[in-house]
Amino acid sequence: MDPEEYLEIVNDKHEVIGIQLRSEVHGNPDLMHRVVHVLVMNRDGQILLQKRSQSKDVAPGRWDTSVGGHVGVGEDLLLSSKREMHEELGITGPEPEYLYTYIHTNPYETELVTTYRCICDEGFVFNRDEIDEIRFWNFDELRETIGEKILSDNFENEFRNYLAYLGLM
Repeated sequence: MDPEEYLEIVNDKHEVIGIQLRSEVHGNPDLMHRVVHVLVMNRDGQILLQKRSQSKDVAPGRWDTSVGGHVGVGEDLLLSSKREMHEELGITGPEPEYLYTYIHTNPYETELVTTYRCICDEGFVFNRDEIDEIRFWNFDELRETIGEKILSDNFENEFRNYLAYLGLM
């Protein structure tokens, strides 16, 4: 991850309205930028989470979405999801399926999140500079952990969105 990468600033209609350095965007929730998430599921329906490295500037040491990352300037969303799947977990095979798009905001940043899902049970090779650990979680474990400061606020919001998508909220 290049800390000085450029990010597209977008409005809620997904229109690019500018380009700024990551260091200017993070820390300013008025500048919404695009990210992709991929929920990696196993065949039993559990969700793979990654435990973020302590060196991360957002949610260090917390369990987070299987795959997540910034969309490159001019990059297609599906291509971005595949790139992030490969960079973070070494996944190259399964085709991600588009699920939904939403806005996530907190005091640090505002993201226009596009979420995908894929089925993959094994063969993960994760980036140990960014991820300390990975493991599958079932829905009950995740529900019990919400609000306990174990999961990132980004993932807690993602999980609520996913449950709503499934009609379980």
